[in-house]
Amino acid sequence: MATLGKNFWLFVTGRFVSQFGWAVQDVAIPLYVLDKTHSGGMMSIFVLAEMLPFALLPFAGVLSDRYNRKHMMVGFDLIRGAILLAVIAFNFLAIDQLLLITIILSFMGAFFGAATNALFPELVPENELERANSVSSTFNIIAMLVGPAMGGLLYGLGGIMLPVLVNGLSFFGSGLFELLIRYEWKTKKISNAKEIANDLKEGLRFLRKSRYLLVLMTFALSLNALGQPLGAILLPYVIREVLKFSSIQFGLVESTFMAGAIVGNMIIALKLVKKPAKYIFHSLVVNGIILLVFIWLISPISSLSITMAFLTLVIISVILGSAEAFMNVPLEAKIQRAVPNELRGRVLSIFIVMVNSFTPIGILFIGPLLDLYPAWLIATGMWFSMGIVVLYFWLRHRKELTEESPQSARNA
Repeated sequence: MATLGKNFWLFVTGRFVSQFGWAVQDVAIPLYVLDKTHSGGMMSIFVLAEMLPFALLPFAGVLSDRYNRKHMMVGFDLIRGAILLAVIAFNFLAIDQLLLITIILSFMGAFFGAATNALFPELVPENELERANSVSSTFNIIAMLVGPAMGGLLYGLGGIMLPVLVNGLSFFGSGLFELLIRYEWKTKKISNAKEIANDLKEGLRFLRKSRYLLVLMTFALSLNALGQPLGAILLPYVIREVLKFSSIQFGLVESTFMAGAIVGNMIIALKLVKKPAKYIFHSLVVNGIILLVFIWLISPISSLSITMAFLTLVIISVILGSAEAFMNVPLEAKIQRAVPNELRGRVLSIFIVMVNSFTPIGILFIGPLLDLYPAWLIATGMWFSMGIVVLYFWLRHRKELTEESPQSARNA
């Protein structure tokens, strides 16, 4: 681990602080929206408001290739912290005001994310990318483990204000750690709008020419389009409106998912650092089996008590979190290794936008459907859809997804 270096650990610590604060608020927001509106449709609006600004990522990626990535990270952290403290000071906590704040923070998050994604591979040796991704993911997941439980507790104690305050302070803490990173960025700055268009075209051209990256992208796109609505809309709705769990129980379920992810990431970092990709489809099979248990739990044929339902959901969350780590870590390393540094910001940003492009469609439908049909029926439809996607990629692209990616993938 020592080979990862001081800059890496400063980066990871800053991200940990920021992720903790965001996790605290991220649990409180759906609780607040559901308590105020009891509507799955309104939940969808908030999730879409958080996602749609990321359509700016290609433009943000160009800027991260042309300007100092460290300065972008620090600046957007500090600005977002100031905005949230202003929200508290002026009590901008009505549903419509909170929706506007969510949109503003998401716009800034798009630029922050582009700089962060592009900077990260520069901080560690290329042969340590799997280990670095796994360690970084573990720290993020620890934040997401503690944060939701804390968010549920704080929301129960003082409503939405306390979680928002914690998130605002966390942005300042993250920015301070990022300031200490030693990083020198040398590149030509943008002189006119035409250069932005040319840079975007170059990134698209690179992505389009790489069959390897296109396979990774379509795989991630397909799974994200189905998995994101399940976690962002269906699960919070089920916990609060179907199972009637408390805000603290809601936070604990979110935390146990992260506990499982820690287990998965630690196994990869300590035992499978050089070959985690071969287990991608194993983890997807486990994921499918556990989702069937989840569907049974929320269906009319389940007669478990509240306590037993809670314990069952905790076990489900742990296993799903662990399985997800075996998908995310190898995919991240494959993508990072396949893109050269000088193109990384714009290519990764375009990649992320394309991966997320179908997600709003699922979210747009899931929320309103939850107001019309039982949650277990919608979950069953999503399970069948995921099964078709996994079977297709196993039959057609098993080699690209499970074999370790060589450097030559950059020229694929």
